[in-house]
Amino acid sequence: MHRNKTKEISIGSVKIGGENPVAIQSMTNTKTEDAEATAAQILKLEAAGCEIIRCAVPTMEAAEALKGIKKQIHIPLVADIHFDYRLAIAAIENGADKIRINPGNIGSEEKVKAVVDKAKEYNVPIRVGVNSGSLEKHLLEKYGGVTADGIVESALDKVRMIEDMGYDNLVVSIKSSDVLMCVKAHELIAEKCSYPLHVGITESGTVYSGNVKSSVGLGIILYEGIGNTIRVSLTGDPLEEIRTAKLILKALGLRKGGIEVVSCPTCGRTKIDLIGLANEVEKTVADIPLDIKVAVMGCVVNGPGEAREADIGIAGGIGEGLLIKKGEIVKKVKEEELLDTLREELLNWNDNSGK
Repeated sequence: MHRNKTKEISIGSVKIGGENPVAIQSMTNTKTEDAEATAAQILKLEAAGCEIIRCAVPTMEAAEALKGIKKQIHIPLVADIHFDYRLAIAAIENGADKIRINPGNIGSEEKVKAVVDKAKEYNVPIRVGVNSGSLEKHLLEKYGGVTADGIVESALDKVRMIEDMGYDNLVVSIKSSDVLMCVKAHELIAEKCSYPLHVGITESGTVYSGNVKSSVGLGIILYEGIGNTIRVSLTGDPLEEIRTAKLILKALGLRKGGIEVVSCPTCGRTKIDLIGLANEVEKTVADIPLDIKVAVMGCVVNGPGEAREADIGIAGGIGEGLLIKKGEIVKKVKEEELLDTLREELLNWNDNSGK
């Protein structure tokens, strides 16, 4: 897939933009002031595949806690700042690998410049973020409300402000909870901006609705070659954000690795608890580092044929099930042994296992 070429930016040890792969990030929902709890959550997110993590910094105590958090984690740490420029400065001094600000709510240009000067001193990237909910009054009047054009103009105004202050180590973020507006805004800014883009559908909702909106929006944007790092914003456990982001990237061919589980929809032929089995398979393969496809089929009638494109699969019957490789039945086992049989096969997998 063609990717838009942008400037390359280093966020700690992770590079985004240029020829680099799309990076996955999330945000903690602990109190950042509690360094131990925040670091513990980040370590779980790391294990799930998070590559950049962001923490809210609403207080000076939170800014100072970043130093202790950094010592315990292994991925770049981004400080999310609103309203108080002094928190941004303190976050940089305490080890933030990037800061996220909306210059529109930081205050005067002098305050923004103080942040920019500190970022320049430490060579820390600034993510310039604009959300549809924070659009300035004059742009709302100019465009007759919140529009993609208004969001883009607001973001580019802030980019130029920071460039005029002599700094171009920037990442740009424009977000909306309106999926199609968000898509349009990214199409517009990609033509006018050479900086890496942080992409997401903001305030997308619960795990169910948020996954749908994020998958549609991010899928369109990424398919058009736009976007260098993504966050799936969900009202739920941040681990769900990582799982969804990985699936989106894999579905688009932008990420390899990890077992892909495919399963058939249930129908009247299904004689087993296919829903429960498919969910158990997803859990049991999560820690197996193979780049293969596993099929979970609901019946022995169509199972082998439907699983033909998978490397390995299982199909359930009445009290028993089949183990299938490349569409060929290789073993019949008791229903209660299906899951363990599949896992054993995967743990002993080699390049010739599927042949």
